[in-house]
Amino acid sequence: MNLDTMQIMEYLPHRYPFLLVDRVEMEVEKGTVTGYKNVTINEPFFQGHFPGHPIMPGVLIVEGMAQVGGVFSMVANDIEKNKVTYFVGIDKARFRKPVRPGDVLRMELEMVSCRRGIYVFNGKAFVEDALVAEATLKATFADR
Repeated sequence: MNLDTMQIMEYLPHRYPFLLVDRVEMEVEKGTVTGYKNVTINEPFFQGHFPGHPIMPGVLIVEGMAQVGGVFSMVANDIEKNKVTYFVGIDKARFRKPVRPGDVLRMELEMVSCRRGIYVFNGKAFVEDALVAEATLKATFADR
């Protein structure tokens, strides 16, 4: 199943400038999902991070991965669209290489478990074939 930006916004409450995924491709039966973010110089965070040397903040890369996992969880588990994803934990976060304007950030996640409404994903982010970040993410859902 593939989702474009407009379809993603049906599942996530995030909007510009905080919607950090442009496209999603998922294989529900395998428990895997890939999200893409086209990183442009027009991103508002580049004004201050860092002037003359723009780098996407690592925390926003992790947030992008969390958004991809949230969309997957809602679709795969038929969670109502009136719910909102709460990011409840992050473990083993590592940042390997900078993400710069012009890059396409590819965020690959695999659902590891779901216990008592807590979804756990292993996530990796790439630019081309280079690993730029990785983390274990935990999320749950609540009413909007």
